[in-house]
Amino acid sequence: MKNILYLQVLLFLLVSCQNNKEEADAYGSFEATEVLISAESNGRIMRFDIREGEQIIEGQTIALIDTTLIHLQKEEANAGIDAIRSRTQTIRAQNEILTQQIENLRINLKRTENMLREEAATQKQYDDLVGQVSVLEKQITANNTQNSLIYSEIASIEAKKALLDEQISRCHVKSPLHGTILTKYAEAGEMITTGRPLVKIADLSIIQLKVYVSGAQLGNIKLGNSCTVRVDDGAKGYKLNIGTISHIANKAEFTPKIIQTKEERVTLVYAVTIDVKNDGTMKPGMPGEAIF
Repeated sequence: MKNILYLQVLLFLLVSCQNNKEEADAYGSFEATEVLISAESNGRIMRFDIREGEQIIEGQTIALIDTTLIHLQKEEANAGIDAIRSRTQTIRAQNEILTQQIENLRINLKRTENMLREEAATQKQYDDLVGQVSVLEKQITANNTQNSLIYSEIASIEAKKALLDEQISRCHVKSPLHGTILTKYAEAGEMITTGRPLVKIADLSIIQLKVYVSGAQLGNIKLGNSCTVRVDDGAKGYKLNIGTISHIANKAEFTPKIIQTKEERVTLVYAVTIDVKNDGTMKPGMPGEAIF
């Protein structure tokens, strides 16, 4: 009886070992689309309190670079605009005075015209009044020309302000995607220059397993098909996941050196990408296996 029980246990162990060692159809490693975010302005990093491994959302501020000098330049531009606008008020007041003078002269012109009919005034008096009206009208036209120049100056300063606003915006470094902070290249308080990397981010919610298959296997593989993806789960087992084939290379290549034996590395294979929903256990660079 004991011998029979021993044989049953041995048979169970053999079957279990056989299932655990089932050969995979393809081998490879996990990859993720990584985004390197760099500084777009120079200055001291004022705030940079994210941590490696932290989850961030699209549009979230990652770091803040000092904006003090830019804000001072913006205040200077605002002061310049206020000074220029005060000139327009002066010109407006001058035009109002000139307009009133013209109205007074027109009244005198009407009187002089009536007196001229009665020969109580001379033609010269009338012509002098007409000349004065013409001079005042030209002064108003000249003032309006100055106004146009002033508005052009204001538009130029407003354009500079828009440029300063853009520079301030670029000091607020934001994430372009939902993802995970993989690597942090600087710390708060450091001086930073334009183009220097700050962080590396990747969206790990969907991770790609890149494997290589032979030409004989291509007939069983189609875009959109599901397959089993497994990774090591401790010393003896595997963790299984469901993946979807998202890309099949249209050209063969030599097997990468990281794959299996020396003999297999000279074989022509096709790269296949499998999208896998990540539960947090799979990381870029981790080896994986696919069963189609």
